Amino acid sequence: MHKISTHLKTKKQDYSHLSSNQPIGIFDSGVGGLTVAKEIKRLLPNENLIYFGDTKHLPYGEKSKEAIIEYSTKITNFLLEQNCKAIVIACNTATANALNEVVESVAGKVPVIDVINPVAEKVSYEIHNNVGVIATKATVNSGLYKKSIRKHNKWIKVDELATPLLVPAIEEGFKNHPITHAIIYNYLSNSKLKNIETLILGCTHYPLLIDEIKQYYGNRVRVIDSPNIVANHLKIILDKYNLLNENNPKPDYRFYLSDITKNFEKISKKFFGKSIDLEFKTL
Repeated sequence: MHKISTHLKTKKQDYSHLSSNQPIGIFDSGVGGLTVAKEIKRLLPNENLIYFGDTKHLPYGEKSKEAIIEYSTKITNFLLEQNCKAIVIACNTATANALNEVVESVAGKVPVIDVINPVAEKVSYEIHNNVGVIATKATVNSGLYKKSIRKHNKWIKVDELATPLLVPAIEEGFKNHPITHAIIYNYLSNSKLKNIETLILGCTHYPLLIDEIKQYYGNRVRVIDSPNIVANHLKIILDKYNLLNENNPKPDYRFYLSDITKNFEKISKKFFGKSIDLEFKTL
């Protein structure tokens, strides 16, 4: 399977059938991918965006690989039907478990950008010796961060820790709250992360707690801003294929949810403005 998807990635990189005014498709299990969407909006202010939050099935981190593949490919096909020019898998768990299958289902029609490989590559080429990764169980079990980083730099020590309580806490709207303080302290004091100099937030939900995480460490540990790295990578890819939308003063933002939640409504309106609409969509 891995060989097939690699073949698809390299076989066809001709995107001349696409146009710059087509939207970018972004998906995640819930609100986490909004941290990536927000960075894309900031870095590429003329782009139309379509976001799919699979809130009905969150958290992905507790699901089987087969279920994650099924959800991810269905959402990808929906975004392709919406005429998207690129697919951003704004979910570490979906990347770790379904990247090959998403690439296969896209079949070379549009570029696919994930949230693990750009971050792993950037970290591996900078000065990092001991790197910690906090992520969902499914992402940690895949070992993809460690593999991806060490593929570029075999000297880096990578320790991964599953932190499954963070996504439900974030989805429930807990932020700057004794509950998240307690969870963060409990996880970050784990002996696995004892000697790290750099921490990768291996879940797109976690940047919503980045201030609390930085507060725990003070200046002792560098916390990686993954959404910024992913948005920059997307910009490079779109630029390479002449797909950047540079003349669109009123971009269109569309949000589809498999279950509309108050917390998603609150965070999406904070990031994208009060006038946005959330559309219920089951796949």
